[in-house]
Amino acid sequence: MTDTAHEYPCDVPIKVMGRHDSDLRAETRTIIERHAGPIDDSRFKMRTSSDGNFLALTYTVHAENRAQLDAIYRELTACKSVLMAL
Repeated sequence: MTDTAHEYPCDVPIKVMGRHDSDLRAETRTIIERHAGPIDDSRFKMRTSSDGNFLALTYTVHAENRAQLDAIYRELTACKSVLMAL
């Protein structure tokens, strides 16, 4: 038994939430692409909250291993524009 829910390599959705008035999309895309390579627009979704104050972004990345995902999450959670990364 392994300690992971994924068998690598695999596609993994990474959800990021932040304030709508921030540069969230550009900052998070730069972080994701630094670790996972270029993300095609078809592998990216964006939703605005009903009150327009927040953005929810989903990037589907092709993860090679757990260390790669951990590095992405560490950098995302350190980003000041990111309120939450799942």
